[in-house]
Amino acid sequence: MAQEKKQNNRRKNFIFKFIIVLIFLIGLGILIYPMISAVYYDYRASDEVDDFNQEVERLNEDDIDARMEKAHAYNQSLTGNEALSDFYTEAEEEEGRAMYAEMLEVNEKIGTVEIPRIHQELPIYAGTGENVLQKGVGHLNDTSLPVGGENTHSVLTAHRGLPDKKLFTDLDDMEIGDVFFVHNINETLAYEVDQIEVIEPTDFEKLRIEEGGDHVTLLTCTPYMVNSHRLIVRGHQIDYTPEVEEYHEAAKTAWWMKFFDVYRNYMIGLGIALFLFILWRVWKRKKDKDKDENND
Repeated sequence: MAQEKKQNNRRKNFIFKFIIVLIFLIGLGILIYPMISAVYYDYRASDEVDDFNQEVERLNEDDIDARMEKAHAYNQSLTGNEALSDFYTEAEEEEGRAMYAEMLEVNEKIGTVEIPRIHQELPIYAGTGENVLQKGVGHLNDTSLPVGGENTHSVLTAHRGLPDKKLFTDLDDMEIGDVFFVHNINETLAYEVDQIEVIEPTDFEKLRIEEGGDHVTLLTCTPYMVNSHRLIVRGHQIDYTPEVEEYHEAAKTAWWMKFFDVYRNYMIGLGIALFLFILWRVWKRKKDKDKDENND
């Protein structure tokens, strides 16, 4: 009878421990899901960036030159600057407008943006529809295409706070003087941050073209998870000097390295939680063993 009671107690203890471990694993899964899914997206985004770069390498120089001409013609059609009218005819500008971003598209992407400060390298797509913003960075319609040049201002926008990807979640970590990079079918352009502001959703003044300027603005919603305003991080183009190139090369990280850079605090927290759980299990096992010995 005593032996049967002991077996029943052990069975109950096993079921109790199983439930506790199951609850712990479910809670752990819920906790780390955003991190794992975001890392997976980084991996997929890295693939998309590689896909863009590989397809660009297959383009011949004449095709690239023709595409870039149309992109610059499109950009000029936005300025209304009569002083530039000698460069492109009205027909060329209209053709550029009609094509919008088609001239830059390679496998649906019109370029990539690399932001070392927040460990993001993301594909850029034409437009800002939800289908675009769910998978990468969108180019805001009626702003300059991201090909650089005088009298241009390109606006690139992305979500923050999505459960399965980072995108521009950490854009508020950017500082004046940071450098980010835009890659198109022809070249890599470097932009130094010179303006960080919070604006109303209907305020477009900061997004307009400045005469003589060459700007790219990164835009996202703010405050985090409230999204009542817009955070803008504007950069002006700087020369791609050997020093900038050296910084650029040093800043490049593989998608798996971003895991450790971006989620270091998560990993420390999970490590501490796992250590405490192991301590609890050792203490519980010792306590149960002492209890069984005393019963014997």
